[in-house]
Amino acid sequence: MNSTLLWLHIAFAIFAVGPLTAVIMAAPRAIRAKNSAVVQVLQRMTRIYGFGSLGVLIFGIWLAVSLGVIGEWYMSASMTLFLVSLVLLFLVERDLRAAVRAFSTETPADDAKVESGRIAALGGLIGLIYLVILFLMVVPGA
Repeated sequence: MNSTLLWLHIAFAIFAVGPLTAVIMAAPRAIRAKNSAVVQVLQRMTRIYGFGSLGVLIFGIWLAVSLGVIGEWYMSASMTLFLVSLVLLFLVERDLRAAVRAFSTETPADDAKVESGRIAALGGLIGLIYLVILFLMVVPGA
């Protein structure tokens, strides 16, 4: 059963967190290009992959409980960082919605530059958090 849980945990990480990171990194470029349709699709994908990334947390906790390592420091740190990334992801999705609204208005001055910079900064931070979580999952357990 542990191998199945590990497989599901890794599969969700690859097929949800990986594309989520790519989508977040693509959003500022689409905003700068003022491509409203692409920004709207990226916002929807961020929401869908964000919910899918919860599978990483769910199967990770389930695996940690079955292995008896739920109380280890690196597990606590990883889960905390993942929750922080979810909060930041919520902010990114909010800014993407604001960018879509800005593009839907006819005012040329409102071109969502603020959202683009904030999404780029938060997206980089989320990517860094995911790398730290990956490090914590590989190195202390070795």
